[in-house]
Amino acid sequence: MNHRYTIALDVMSGDHGASVIMPAALAALGETADIGLLLVGDEAVIAAHMRHWSEKARSRTQVVHASQTVGMEELPAVALRNKKDSSMRRAIDLVKLGSADACVSAGNTGALMATARYVLKTLPGIDRPAIATALPSLFGHTHMLDLGANIDVEAAHLYQFAVMGSVLVTAIDGVESPRVGLLNIGSEAMKGNDRVREAAHLLEKSSLNYIGFVEGNDVYCSDVDVVVCDGFVGNVALKTSEGVARMIADNIKMEFKRNWLTRLRGLVALPVLNRFRNRIDPRRYNGASLLGLQGIVIKSHGGADELAFQNAVRIARKEVEANVPQRIDKQLGRMLRQEVEV
Repeated sequence: MNHRYTIALDVMSGDHGASVIMPAALAALGETADIGLLLVGDEAVIAAHMRHWSEKARSRTQVVHASQTVGMEELPAVALRNKKDSSMRRAIDLVKLGSADACVSAGNTGALMATARYVLKTLPGIDRPAIATALPSLFGHTHMLDLGANIDVEAAHLYQFAVMGSVLVTAIDGVESPRVGLLNIGSEAMKGNDRVREAAHLLEKSSLNYIGFVEGNDVYCSDVDVVVCDGFVGNVALKTSEGVARMIADNIKMEFKRNWLTRLRGLVALPVLNRFRNRIDPRRYNGASLLGLQGIVIKSHGGADELAFQNAVRIARKEVEANVPQRIDKQLGRMLRQEVEV
């Protein structure tokens, strides 16, 4: 393959495996002319899906056989120790070897993080990688981290998350000085636990555009670019938001189907409802970044459909183009030097 960017796909990952990822791969090739794909997994399964692909699409791909898969419920330690020829491990290995610029997997989050951290290692100055993703808001979208990689963290870790999130937004969205908020139970200075207040003190002294504490509703309703929290809080907030969105959507459908009059009103409102649905469609935001690693790894939702997984590939390409790990390394090094000088 001779393309500007090469992305390795863990074809056997997620709830649906190749049946979703292979069509998404073909769609990604059709959407973007400057990527090539390394399709990692059972070569027989992959070949069966490629049977009707055009020669042009085939020329931009390479199949990398892997004899094992990592189950969605598999323990990270077991996957790391016993699944060295899994599609997940092989895809990450390709990034380590420089054969791929990024890896995209819909697999087990714990196993993916553990494997990526073991193979790629963390950047200098980063103690723990974090999971970050974009969430829809009134002002476009907000990036939030950590979303589940780190349950127990120290103030220094929250500080590192803020640096990584700020660099990501600048690199991906072109925002020169992203507004960074620290998630808390209130906006007042005395609110929160010691860890959050200590992290706030570190951020106040930093060169980041730190705007102070933000609350849960600010994630969706305030003009903030990066929201920082620990993985426990972040994951609960994310899953709660997904549940609320699903409840609202289902209730709207039920109300419009109540009788012939509400069905008629639903038809009148359909264009507005469709625009709203497209704006908050979680598939358009699928693809979480594992930040802080010496390489790019994107985690797709395990239940992602073709459109959602294609978006994860799109995010991987953006991060490769923007050199996100190198930018994080450079920014953190600069800030650490400034602290020493002070």
